[in-house]
Amino acid sequence: MGSRYCWVLLLLCVISEGLTIGVIGFACNWGTRSTHPLPPNIIVKLLKDNGFNKVKLFEADPGALKALAKSGIEVMVGIPNEFLAPLAGSVNFAVNWVTQNVSSYITTGVNIRHVAVGNEPFLKTYKDKFLQTTLPALQNIQAALIKAGLGKQVKVTVPLNADVYQTESGLPSGGDFRPDIHSLMLSIIKFLSDNGGPLTINIYPFLSLQADPHFPKEYAFFGSSSNPIIDGSITYNNVMEANFDTLVAALEKNGFGSMPVTIGEMGWPTDGDPNADIENARRFNQGLVQRIVQGQGTPRRPALPDVYIFALLDEDAKSIDPGNFERHWGVFNFDGSVKYDLNLGTGKGLVPAKGVRYLARQWCVMAPEASVTDPNLAESVSYACTYADCTSLGYGSSCGALDPKGNASYAFNMYYQTMNQRKDACAFNNLSVITTVDPSPAAPGGAGGGNSSCRFEIMIDLGKHELGRTPSAASGLRLGDDGSRSVVLMSLVVVLLVSLLLG
Repeated sequence: MGSRYCWVLLLLCVISEGLTIGVIGFACNWGTRSTHPLPPNIIVKLLKDNGFNKVKLFEADPGALKALAKSGIEVMVGIPNEFLAPLAGSVNFAVNWVTQNVSSYITTGVNIRHVAVGNEPFLKTYKDKFLQTTLPALQNIQAALIKAGLGKQVKVTVPLNADVYQTESGLPSGGDFRPDIHSLMLSIIKFLSDNGGPLTINIYPFLSLQADPHFPKEYAFFGSSSNPIIDGSITYNNVMEANFDTLVAALEKNGFGSMPVTIGEMGWPTDGDPNADIENARRFNQGLVQRIVQGQGTPRRPALPDVYIFALLDEDAKSIDPGNFERHWGVFNFDGSVKYDLNLGTGKGLVPAKGVRYLARQWCVMAPEASVTDPNLAESVSYACTYADCTSLGYGSSCGALDPKGNASYAFNMYYQTMNQRKDACAFNNLSVITTVDPSPAAPGGAGGGNSSCRFEIMIDLGKHELGRTPSAASGLRLGDDGSRSVVLMSLVVVLLVSLLLG
């Protein structure tokens, strides 16, 4: 009997260790503004391979939602700001939206847990456009979820920019909500609290650094002790903690000290700005991942809330109104390849996307015999960059130091690739030619200037992928899935324990 119990204890230790595998989960934002998007089924596999168990979508993208069915990944479905007015004006519109974009997918096995109503609707740049419609839209979506029988399963929230709160004293303890939206913020927070939804805030240390030339750079990163802020007995060594605790102070000041908060977006871009590069992005996101793994919160909220890393992938069709960096927030490149190493806290790094198929290995570049003094060159480059993404050519960007021929080659190639390598897409007034030699600066014989992170892309071959293919039902039962692995292991525990104890 003694040896039997020893086997039981050993088994419990082994199973316990097995059940902790993959317990650390990450959350991220999955954007879809790309001219050549990865197939959704490949993205879902990419999420799972890298330990992401929560994802936020900015809209109810059918391909993404279908691919997420039976994956076990928790989903926050977003509603774009242009829907706020019709949602606010009609409960029936909200009911139809929930039926089409929530209920129909939940019945197929999509684990939708939140609906994000709007996206940063109170940004000052919107000039009060959504002030009258956000709360009514939120209320109508909540009513529609209740009508659908999903009021307890699916919670509502509103992702807000950190500019909805401020501090007159310059210290986190002085935090309060902006005077122009103070009463509206309290109404939204009370409604969320009454219905069990979190307050979602987007925090961007990069933007703090990018917007202020006098901002102390080290204060934007984790793990630094320079330029601290002393707030009574609390010392803040990074802007993320100070920013978040400014929100917490605002909540406490207005009677919502225990209000749950989700960080909806946080990350660092790799291109499109002098401060946006591989080194800074790796440093910031490694520090963020380490805090997630350790569950390290802030002085006012020691337990870290859910943090949705921004973003999973680069998006070459996003608006660049805020800056060229907007297209380069991805932890992964647009094709799911790894930009830089991250230690995920499990002894392994990032895993690239699998099964990606590309267009032919060829590029469009400036012809060797063409001259940079050709009068048609400037117009040709301008045309190419009007219809393709040339943000990497900007000042301080990865390809910003290319020589004039390199600049033209980069622009020509981005247009050529964006147009799926059509023959007529490399016809710039006899200035261009197709080559099979990689012109990236780091490649042998590559373009002059630039740096090793300047890439002359080859796009995904959309024709070779079945976009939006839904995983089979069996995929929800693979031993590689965290949820199903736990179920299977627990079943083994029960069977083996019974056998040992009764045998």
